[in-house]
Amino acid sequence: MLAVLVTLLVLLLGGGSLAWYLLGRDEPAGTPGTGQAGPTGQPTPQEDESASPTSPAPTAAAPESSADPRFVKAGQCVRNAGTADGKPKLLIAPCAAKTYEVLRRFDGQTGGEKDAEAKCAKVKGYTNWYFFDSQLDTLDFVLCLKAR
Repeated sequence: MLAVLVTLLVLLLGGGSLAWYLLGRDEPAGTPGTGQAGPTGQPTPQEDESASPTSPAPTAAAPESSADPRFVKAGQCVRNAGTADGKPKLLIAPCAAKTYEVLRRFDGQTGGEKDAEAKCAKVKGYTNWYFFDSQLDTLDFVLCLKAR
């Protein structure tokens, strides 16, 4: 009986730790870049945040309604909600000024900046790129973007 209780306790603690790890993670940390020479090569954050309404962050991500760039498709737009000197934080947004149109999306393993540059070099009209490189290669992607 004691062995069963100890085993059950270990399983609960392990599962709780895994859930805490998975639920406590921030947005994916991707890396932006540009095919043109420039001071930073990063998409700049939207300068006038007062024009966009603020809404509470969703508690659960829904693939079709999420603003997470993991769910963006070619033809949609994203905006950079990150700071000018920090990591970019892309969010799916309506296409407008100061957004980036997704011209092409490459899913699957990426090798980083050079891989993103090489993939986007084949896309006509791109101005910036963004990649997400996770520990699980099937979640990796590259976005070829065009500044609007």
